[in-house]
Amino acid sequence: MKVDANLRSNRIDYNIDMLSRILFLFNSSFHNVKDSLFIETSILLNKNICYKYSTLNLLNHSFNMDTVVEEFNIITEGNASILFPKDNKVFYNNVQQFNRDVSIAAIRTWSEILSEEKERKANRKLQQDSQIKSESKPQPYKFTILEALAASGLRSIRYAKEIPNVKFIVANDLDEDAVNSINRNIEYNNLSKDFVRANQGDACSVLYQHRKNPDRFDVVDLDPYGTAAPFIDGTVQAVEEGGLLCITCTDLANLTGSNYPEKCYANYGAIPVRGDFCHEMALRILLHTLSTSAARYQRRIVPLLCCSIDFYIRVFVRVFTAAAEVKKNPCKTSMLHVCNGCHSYYMQPLAKLTEKGTFLPVSGSVVDRNCIHCKNTFQMGGPMWSHSIHDKEFVHRMLKHVKELNEETYKTHSRMLGMLTVISEEIDVPLYYNPAGLCGTIHCINPPLKIFCSALLNKGYRVSMSHASAGSVKTDAPMNVIWDIIRSWIKLHPVTMKNIKENSPARKLLEVEPEFIADFTIHENAEPPSRKIKLVRYQQNPEKNWGPKARANGKRKIQEVDDNQNEEQSISEI
Repeated sequence: MKVDANLRSNRIDYNIDMLSRILFLFNSSFHNVKDSLFIETSILLNKNICYKYSTLNLLNHSFNMDTVVEEFNIITEGNASILFPKDNKVFYNNVQQFNRDVSIAAIRTWSEILSEEKERKANRKLQQDSQIKSESKPQPYKFTILEALAASGLRSIRYAKEIPNVKFIVANDLDEDAVNSINRNIEYNNLSKDFVRANQGDACSVLYQHRKNPDRFDVVDLDPYGTAAPFIDGTVQAVEEGGLLCITCTDLANLTGSNYPEKCYANYGAIPVRGDFCHEMALRILLHTLSTSAARYQRRIVPLLCCSIDFYIRVFVRVFTAAAEVKKNPCKTSMLHVCNGCHSYYMQPLAKLTEKGTFLPVSGSVVDRNCIHCKNTFQMGGPMWSHSIHDKEFVHRMLKHVKELNEETYKTHSRMLGMLTVISEEIDVPLYYNPAGLCGTIHCINPPLKIFCSALLNKGYRVSMSHASAGSVKTDAPMNVIWDIIRSWIKLHPVTMKNIKENSPARKLLEVEPEFIADFTIHENAEPPSRKIKLVRYQQNPEKNWGPKARANGKRKIQEVDDNQNEEQSISEI
C-alpha cells in the first residue's frame, strides 16, 4: 500500500485528549444521544487559516466499559495510553520503555538539526538569487515516520503525541491482530487515522514500495523480535536523503559470539569473536552491515548514536547519497585479531588512503602467526565498522535536550542522562578492555579502576569508560603498554608463581620484565564527571524476570488453554 503524502498534521490539546478518553471508557452512557458526539477546537494560524480537530465518533465505537475491563489492560507510557490484550495477542515489553524514550529524544534532536540544515540551504539559495526577497521566517520541516514492525502501535502513538513537526506516521505490521490493536489504540488516544496510519503488510514489501522519491520516509524505525537483517536492504533505500534510521537488534547471542558464529555471518556478513568487548563489537558488526547495504545504492551512513542496552543494541544512523564517500568504506572497515591465550586484540583496516587520494589494500597482517606476548595463536573476526560510532555534536545536543526535561516527559530520565553523559565522555577508539579480565589472565588482584586509568593517563594516553560495560576502559594505548602497566602492578602486588602452570599465558607474560614502571599516582582526570556526580550510568534490574519477552502468540495460547480445560473436564467426568 502506497501512503498518501498529502496530509495535514493534527495536534490535540491535552485536556481535550483526556476528556475524550473518559468519554471513550463510558460511552455506554450516551446510547440515547441522537447525534454523534464530537469535540472540536480550532487554532488560528498564519493569515487566519483555521484547522479543526475532532475526536472519534464515540457512539459508533464498538467497545464499552465492560469490554475494556474484561479483555484489556490499560498501559500508560509517556503521553500515550494503550489497550493491551490480556491474551498476549500483540507483543509488548514494558522494559523497553527506555528504548522508546531514547528514540523520541533522538528523533527530536535529529529533526532540529534537519530543519536547521534546510534553513541554511534556503538562505544560501536566497543569497545566490538577489531577485528573490523574503522576510518570512522558514517554517520547521515536517517529516514522515515509518514504524515497520509496530505491534501494539505504542511507539507510533508516542511519536505522534510527543514529537513535534510530524507530518504523518505509518504504523505497519503483518499480523492482523496487531493492526486491529493499532487502530483501536489510535482511536483510544484520540488521534486521526490520517495522522497515524495503520497498515497491514509485509515490512520488506512496504519498504521496497517506498524506495523512490517522493515516497521515501524521513524516519524509518525497525524494532524486530530478533535480528533486523532481513529488513536492512529495504530500509537503506526507503529512507529520505539525510533521513534517520532507528534500528534495534535483540539477537545478541549471535552478534556477541556467544553462539553460532555462522548464523551471525549469514545475517550480517561478519564473524564475531568472543571477548570482553563483545557488546561494542555487536554494534560495529551491525554498522558494517548497514554500511555495505547502503553502499550498493551509492549511499553512506553517518552514525549519530549507537547504544548497547540491556539485552539488545539500538543504533541511530543518518543516510546520504554520496558516491565519492562510499569509496572510503574500506578504510572504515577492519578485521579483528584476538589472541586465544592472553586475549590481546588488534584491528586491521581493509584499505588505506594514500596522499594522492587513491585507495590501496593493506599489505600483510598486523600480527604474527603467534602472539608476541604469550605465543598463542589468533582468532580472526570481522569485518566490522572501525570508524566513529557516535557523533559527539549530536550526543551533546541530545544530552542538552534531556537535561531541559524531567521524569514527567521521560520516565527513564535519570538513566538517559547517565548513559548519554557516559557516551559523551567516550574517546573515539574501537572496542574496550576490561582490567578485571586482563588481571584474571595473570591471576593477580585487580587494580582499582581509578588507579589503572591514572597509570595510562600518567603515561600520556587517553582514557574513558564505555557505556557498553561497567568496569570497562577505552584507551589509545597499545597492548604492550597495557601489559607493562599490569606487570608494574604485579611488582607491588606479587602473584604466587607456583600456582601458575608451565607454558600458560600467565607464565609467558610474567617472564617478561616491563619496559617501564608505571606511575600509579592518582591523575586528576582518572575519574570521569559522570561518576563524580553519581549518575545512573548502567542498568539496574528493573523487575523480576526482565529481558526479552515471549513472542505474541495469543491464538495459540487460547487454543492451549481451551484444550487443557476440555481435558480436565473429561477427566472429571470420568
